[in-house]
Amino acid sequence: MTTPALLPLSGRRIPTLSPGAASFPHHRATLRLSEKFILLLILSAFITLCFGAFFFLPDNSKHKRFDLGLEDVLIPHIEAPKGANGAARRRRPRGRPGGRGAGRSGRLRDKIRVDHERALQEAKEKLRKSRDELRAEIQTEKSKVVEDLKKKKEVPKPLPPVPMPKVVGVNDGDSVEPDVKEKRDKIREMMKHAWDSYRQYGWGHNELKPLAKKGHSTNIFGNSQMGATIVDALDSLYMMGLHDEFKDGQEWIEQNLDFSVNAEVSVFEVNIRFIGGLLATYYLSGQEVFKVKAVQLAEKLLPAFNTPTGIPWAMVNLKSGVGRNWGWASAGSSILAEFGTLHMEFVHLTYLTGNPAYYQKVMHIRKLLAKMDRPNGLYPNYLNPRTGRWGQHHTSVGGLGDSFYEYLLKAWLMSDKTDTEARKTYDDAIEAIERHLIRKSNGGLTFIGEWKNGHLERKMGHLTCFAGGMFALGADGSPDDKAGHYLQLGAEIAHTCHESYDRTVLKLGPEAFKFDSGLEAVAVRQNEKYYILRPEVIETYWYMWRFTHDPKYRQWGWEAAQAIDKYCRVSGGFSGVKDVYSSNPTYDDVQQSFFLAETLKYLYLLFSSDDLMPLESWVFNTEAHPLPVLHLKDGGCVQLLWLPS
Repeated sequence: MTTPALLPLSGRRIPTLSPGAASFPHHRATLRLSEKFILLLILSAFITLCFGAFFFLPDNSKHKRFDLGLEDVLIPHIEAPKGANGAARRRRPRGRPGGRGAGRSGRLRDKIRVDHERALQEAKEKLRKSRDELRAEIQTEKSKVVEDLKKKKEVPKPLPPVPMPKVVGVNDGDSVEPDVKEKRDKIREMMKHAWDSYRQYGWGHNELKPLAKKGHSTNIFGNSQMGATIVDALDSLYMMGLHDEFKDGQEWIEQNLDFSVNAEVSVFEVNIRFIGGLLATYYLSGQEVFKVKAVQLAEKLLPAFNTPTGIPWAMVNLKSGVGRNWGWASAGSSILAEFGTLHMEFVHLTYLTGNPAYYQKVMHIRKLLAKMDRPNGLYPNYLNPRTGRWGQHHTSVGGLGDSFYEYLLKAWLMSDKTDTEARKTYDDAIEAIERHLIRKSNGGLTFIGEWKNGHLERKMGHLTCFAGGMFALGADGSPDDKAGHYLQLGAEIAHTCHESYDRTVLKLGPEAFKFDSGLEAVAVRQNEKYYILRPEVIETYWYMWRFTHDPKYRQWGWEAAQAIDKYCRVSGGFSGVKDVYSSNPTYDDVQQSFFLAETLKYLYLLFSSDDLMPLESWVFNTEAHPLPVLHLKDGGCVQLLWLPS
């Protein structure tokens, strides 16, 4: 069996298959009979029916009442004339002696004979056609059916009007410092290069292959072209003032984004990239189309929750609603970072639609987890949706676990700090993580390891580097006056992750790095030396800058931006590299959608003033899509959000 890897194919927190592994496409069963033979069978059945009708219909002279029933079926009724009193007069039954039934019966037999001869002629013509001609005709008919279905699509029901949360800090952020403004403009130029390349070579595809200059996709998006890069990038374009590019993306979404496709997608990825991206863009721009599309997609995800426990499947077919889990995930388990990273988007869906189902789904998950025993207070990464039991005891703040903890904190922040249950759950989880997973290396670097069956693995992933920003974001409100402690912990994680960048040739961080055998913050295995345009380290730099204004975070961010522009930029966009320790690395030829959604957005925010997207008013989902804080005091949040689940 192919082994799992925390790989290149996702934004944050997506387990996928290792390179070369098979994805999970749907394959339609192929027919054993040729289309030509099937067509002949249909024609033969039709001809047999015609012969039967012609030779075995009763004779009118022997069955005088036959025409009555037949005529009522085949000949349209004519409105009966009304009598003097306005009531309809009974018509004389047709087909009886003295009527015109006999003549009509004869005409009917003549019609059957003509139809029979025409069918025979059509059959002869079909037999003279080649296999390719028959296939072309079948394809034409299929296309007509598809077009007819598109025309018959139901117009979506209008959503209930709800007050728009107070939106602030959307178009601000200009720096008065010339050098900072210059760096900010450079990030905008990088964004434009990435977008323009996708626009030219991969438009409508999920992602871009910048060297091959063509579209790219992975199994997390199914087998359809859903324009993931467009949806993921729109709020970044809006923030950066790239209005023409934003308009192009909006037009594509209005005209082409369709979720009624036979595609199996990752519930987690589609939620954070598509629903998160559409909701954020709706709040930023006020354009209703983004809200409508988000709700249409969310409805397609709800069948994933139809499990014995209510823990959703990892994958769902958007058309059939059939769900399943990754085959490699601990005997068919669901993954903590996937089913635990729905809360922010689903709360906003309930707010915007008035449908409590979304809120109830995520609250059910929280309540189920609260009842479960946790080894050493830690949450294992795997939970079986059938039995409600943990899978293998593997705990990580990196891939498979990370954004579960992030969303506990952000649920509290997004509720205007009223969801105290979420805050308490976060604090308890972080306390256990500090006790069992966080250590200092011999060289004094603070790192977060992984707990595997009672043993701490002294390895930290690039994905885990987001935690520095999380600790800083959650410092205010920490129990026992630990705000200073957690801000310092965030700074230490940021320093460690910067070292993982600084100790490479390219000054870009590896996918994972170890702290043993005399090596610190360095990748050991070849399959951990790649950089795929990930954002987590820059994300932490931005949060630390916002809370401390220490200039080193802007300096570190600029170092990363320069390295990306130097080593990852190609004529057709930006590509990941396979070995950050090589002075002449090879490219992986993928421009990830999260590069536009997260990496470039966090860099842009890092060189903007705090007026742009103030953290008092916005909470960023795990794909860096900002959602507004819902202030209950404003009366804008209907109380249905806080109904018991």
